[in-house]
Amino acid sequence: MATTASDRWCKRMAATLLWLSMQACAHHAHASEGETRNWFGDPFFAISEGMPGCPLPRGPYLSEAEMKAESHGRAERGTSCWLAGRCSRHSAYQYDPEIAGAIQRKLASHPLFAGDTLWITVSRRFVWVEGCVTDGGKRDKLESLLRDIPDVDRVMVDVMQGTSGKPPYRLRNEPPPSR
Repeated sequence: MATTASDRWCKRMAATLLWLSMQACAHHAHASEGETRNWFGDPFFAISEGMPGCPLPRGPYLSEAEMKAESHGRAERGTSCWLAGRCSRHSAYQYDPEIAGAIQRKLASHPLFAGDTLWITVSRRFVWVEGCVTDGGKRDKLESLLRDIPDVDRVMVDVMQGTSGKPPYRLRNEPPPSR
């Protein structure tokens, strides 16, 4: 299939707009050292809160330095899906709000997870589940339920059984790993 001049122009315009928006975000960010924010607005929410004491995951919250380091790669990863023909939208991130809504509708009142505490992060059609479960066997069920949601590309389930021990995910107030 031949690429038309209009298609090429649209791709260049989309890439330029993404670059400009990343620059604007970087220039307008004023966070104190160590403060974390959900700079990119990735969906992050709890689907169940049945296990008090479950450590709060970091989710999409980044420091200003992490956000700046992530901006360029994020723009590239978002548009590469469209450029490769795997997405019909100009950025993989444009699917995230609809995916998040589908997850909330499907899992928020699911009886299997009533005694668990689980948080969801959706970014670039990827879904992360973090939190605490009463039974480690729920990992596979969670992954299966989430993979069935339209437009989900990958599912990562990082949960721990109970609330004791070190969680398999970064915590909200945990500093970034040293390089």
